[in-house]
Amino acid sequence: MAYVISDNCVACGTCQSVCPTGAISEGDIYKIDPDVCIDCGTCADSCPNEAIAPGE
Repeated sequence: MAYVISDNCVACGTCQSVCPTGAISEGDIYKIDPDVCIDCGTCADSCPNEAIAPGE
């Protein structure tokens, strides 16, 4: 199950720089491509705003 980014995202780019598969794209809030995400949790661990969590 892919991780998702909530509205708490401030688009700092920390998650994008640590994602090993390049699944995260820029925007007002960043987005995770569920087809590319490998559920490693690296993005969630790196997020300073706790804006990333496992999807449902």
